[in-house]
Amino acid sequence: MPNGEYLRYVALGDSQTEGLGDGDDTTGLRGFADRLAERLAAVNSSLRYANLGVRGRLAGEVRAEQLGPALALRPDLVTVVAGVNDLLRPRSDIAEVAGHLEEMFAALTAGGAHVVTLTFPDVGKIAPLARPLRSRVVDLNARIRDAAARHHVTVAETAAHAVTTDPRLWTADRLHASPLGHERIAAAVAHAIGLPGSDDAWTLPLPPQAVRTGRQAAAAELRWVAAFLGPWLVRRLRGRSSGDGRTAKRPRLLPVTAAPGSPADIGQGQRGPS
Repeated sequence: MPNGEYLRYVALGDSQTEGLGDGDDTTGLRGFADRLAERLAAVNSSLRYANLGVRGRLAGEVRAEQLGPALALRPDLVTVVAGVNDLLRPRSDIAEVAGHLEEMFAALTAGGAHVVTLTFPDVGKIAPLARPLRSRVVDLNARIRDAAARHHVTVAETAAHAVTTDPRLWTADRLHASPLGHERIAAAVAHAIGLPGSDDAWTLPLPPQAVRTGRQAAAAELRWVAAFLGPWLVRRLRGRSSGDGRTAKRPRLLPVTAAPGSPADIGQGQRGPS
C-alpha cells in the first residue's frame, strides 16, 4: 500500500514477534511488531493490530497454529518471522523449514495481504560458540529470498548490515533482540514497505565501544554457557519448550490506543512457565 495506510496488521512468529527481550511478562512485552504497529498507527489511526507470536514455536508450528487464525482476521499487512528455533536444532531440515514459510507466504498473499519477512544475521558474530550454525543461516536466508520472490513478499534484509550483529542489539542470552534491537527491526520493516517517515537510518552503526580482552571474552562465553546455553539444552533433552502452555498475547485485532504490549493493551493470552 503506497501511502502506508494499512487497516489490519497481523504478526505471526515466535519469541521475536511476541517481543521477548523488550519488556517482561509482568509489565508486558513490546517487541518489533508492537513498535511497527505504533509506526503504522501514526500514519493511519484506524489501524487494528493482532499479534499471534508465541515463544519457542518452530516454523511448522507457526504455520499449523497461527496461519488459520491470521487468515480469519483478513489482514492487509502481515509479518512472518520464524525459523530461528529450527536452526538451533541440528537435525532440522532447512528445506522443510523454508517450505513451511513458503506455505504461509502463499496463503497470506493469496488472501490479499502484503506480507513482509526478514533475513537473519550471522549468529556466529553474535554468539561465537554458534559459528557452526552459520551455513544453516545462509541456506535459510537464501531459501527465504527465493520463496519471497515467488510470492511477491517483501524482505527486510537485516542480514546484509553489520549493525545487526552488534551485541547492544541483543539481550544477554544472545537469542532475543534487546529493546534497541527490536526498534531497529521495526525500523527495517517500516523502511522495507516504504512507510512514510521511514528511512535507512536503522542500518547505521552504533558508536564504538571498548574492545574486550581475550580473557574477558572467554569469561563472557563461560557465563553465557552456564546462564543460557546449559538451561536451553536441558529443556531440549526433557522435550520442553519455553512456549509450553502459552497462547498469543494479542489474538484479536485491537486499536493501537496505548503503547502496544502494555498490560492494558494486549489480548488475554494464557501465561505459562518460561
